[in-house]
Parts: sequence; C-alpha cells; structure tokens
Amino acid sequence: MKKSLGEATVVAADPADAPDLPDLEDASPRQVLAWAVEQYFPDLTIATSLEDTLLVDMAYRVEPGVEFFFLETRFHFDETLQVAEQVRWRYPGLNLVMLEPVDNPAVWSEDGYEACCNSRKVLPMNNHLRTKQAWVTGVKRVDAPTRAHTEHVEWDAARGLVKINPLARWTDDDVAAYEKNHDLITHPLKSQGYGSIGCAPCTMPGAGREGRWAGSGKVECGLHVTTQESP
Repeated sequence: MKKSLGEATVVAADPADAPDLPDLEDASPRQVLAWAVEQYFPDLTIATSLEDTLLVDMAYRVEPGVEFFFLETRFHFDETLQVAEQVRWRYPGLNLVMLEPVDNPAVWSEDGYEACCNSRKVLPMNNHLRTKQAWVTGVKRVDAPTRAHTEHVEWDAARGLVKINPLARWTDDDVAAYEKNHDLITHPLKSQGYGSIGCAPCTMPGAGREGRWAGSGKVECGLHVTTQESP
C-alpha cells in the first residue's frame, strides 16, 4: 500500500511485517538507546536537527560509531551550522552524515512550505532510511499535540522500519537539566526566545513549536508520519 507524505510517496509496509517490539515505557533514554544499539547497530541511524545536542551526547556515550544524520536544507540559520561544527570538535570521530536536498528542490517562497519541506527534508530522509532497519528521533510528547502519543519504540509503518524515541517522556525541564549537568553545546537562538528551531525563513521566536511556519497552520514538516490512526 502507498502512503502519501505531502508530495512524496513511499510504500507502506504490510502491518503483518511489524516485528514484536518491547514495552520500554519505563526505561530511561540511555536504556532505550542501549537497546537500540544492541538490536540494530550498524543498521541504525539517529536524526538530529542540532536544535540541541542532547541526543548526540547520549548516543555517542553508548556507541561512538553510531550514525547521525542532519538534513542540510540550505536554509538553516548560521548558528545551526556553527553548532554542527562544534559537535564535530567535541565528539571525536562523530559519524555525522549531511543529507542534501533532491535535485532542483522547491523553494518555500515560490512553491509553498509543503513542497519545500518535501524536497529538502522528507524525500532525502526517506531515501536514506531505505538502507536502515531502525531510526532514532528526539521527538517528545510535550513538543506538540501531534506528538502526544509518541512511544519509546514504535513501528514506522509508512517506511517499514522501527522508530525509536528515547526522549518521548521527557519535558523541557528534563532537557535543560541534562544540558546543564553535562555542560552541553547549546543552540544560541534558544536564549533568544526560539522554542523550536528549523529553517531560517520559516522559524520565529515562540514557545514550543508555535514559531515554526507561524500563521500557516502547519505544525509538522512531514518527517514524523504513520499509516495508523493515533490513539
């Protein structure tokens, strides 16, 4: 069955293909990451927007060779790209893959947000994930109503692989405490009122994700989808 992701189309896996997944609701983020590495490394990849470096720090401590990927949309804030350089220095040998847009990518001001996100984020990521068994995200339930039912371990039916969300139960206070306790690299725009940081033309200061695509009604860029109804 095919599942439409904006203008992208991927082949959704048969529900019967879903593996038996453990209930890790009470596990800590580190425990979830350790399980993910044990089960799927090296066919595992971790998404990072570099809005923060918490997941990079946690996962690198578990397995320094694990792969991270960053969607280089070519519209990022300079500060975000500076964070990318800083994490390379802090974590020696960091396996950070920069995913480029598709050929002739759409531009938000000419083609709209959906087409732009699709060609610069969704399609490059979908193409990359075809080579993996599982992927890890930094999604938290508190991020947005669309993420309120996020589980630590899920079946990503739209892409036919396991999706792991170690931070699902964490709050913004949990994140801040970890950053302070581990002296993490922090994104400079966070101190300027940006609750969520994406591409520069589409991001404004605001609490949570309210500054993303402000005034458009858009909440998600299309990376976090499912073929199943949310509970």
